[in-house]
Amino acid sequence: MLAPETISRLVESSIQVKKNAYTPYSKFPVGAAVLGKNGTVYRGCCLDNAAYSLSICAEKSAIVNAVSEGCKEFEAIAIAADADCYISPCGSCRQVMAEFGTDYHVILCKPDKTYKIVTVGDLLPLPFSDKQLKAA
Repeated sequence: MLAPETISRLVESSIQVKKNAYTPYSKFPVGAAVLGKNGTVYRGCCLDNAAYSLSICAEKSAIVNAVSEGCKEFEAIAIAADADCYISPCGSCRQVMAEFGTDYHVILCKPDKTYKIVTVGDLLPLPFSDKQLKAA
């Protein structure tokens, strides 16, 4: 279970990095903060592109940031947007998150800092994984 101060730190970090999002087309800024098992928080924000399919989600951005720094094991990820509801990761982000495990926590944040906690496995119960690749 995550400590309340850890949750607060991740929620705040995801809200702060959301301010760096580049969203001239979607007008939907999202920030994410992933906590590595090494105790480091890696942040990422979304990046729109005029060719929409080339846009990058905040969750992927944070995970790529962590992996680029050598971290591949996660405790939790917090995701924040400006919507007054819990924002759930898209399917592509769920699959990227599941690449690194399905048991870590996903903290879905509202702007008022309220949150809901689920796991990656809750969001994507049957991910495509190395098991399918090995079975082929």
